[in-house]
Amino acid sequence: MPLEVEVVSRVRRLYHTDRADMVIIPGSEGEMGVLPNHTPLLTTLAFGELRIVEGKDVVSFVVYGGVVEVRPHKVTVLADDAESVYELNMAEIEAARKRARDLMAETPSEAQRAEIAQELRRAEIAARVYGRVQARGQRVRSLEDEES
Repeated sequence: MPLEVEVVSRVRRLYHTDRADMVIIPGSEGEMGVLPNHTPLLTTLAFGELRIVEGKDVVSFVVYGGVVEVRPHKVTVLADDAESVYELNMAEIEAARKRARDLMAETPSEAQRAEIAQELRRAEIAARVYGRVQARGQRVRSLEDEES
């Protein structure tokens, strides 16, 4: 029996399927694979790539924290923030990286430095995930693809 998977951010529902074979979660203690009939658990998400495997397809998201509830036949991802790899734009990611680096060079206050570092970290992770997906030649889909 396949897994039902739902990916939700604070803003919107990003993805839903009831045909997943496996979910690979970027947990705060490391990457974790979930297969059907997994033991129930609740864990926190780290910044990283969430992958949902459906047969030969892999659907990827960049997640920026949150929690995951795993039940034997359902995985619910409640991300603080998330983007489908389909939505990533390398030009925007590079612009965010440059902006963050330029702001860091201006010797900001400690509070500003933490915020800028967080923005730079998000851009670095998005760029790394985008690069991995491109290297795999992975087909990307969104919730809108499923609904049309």
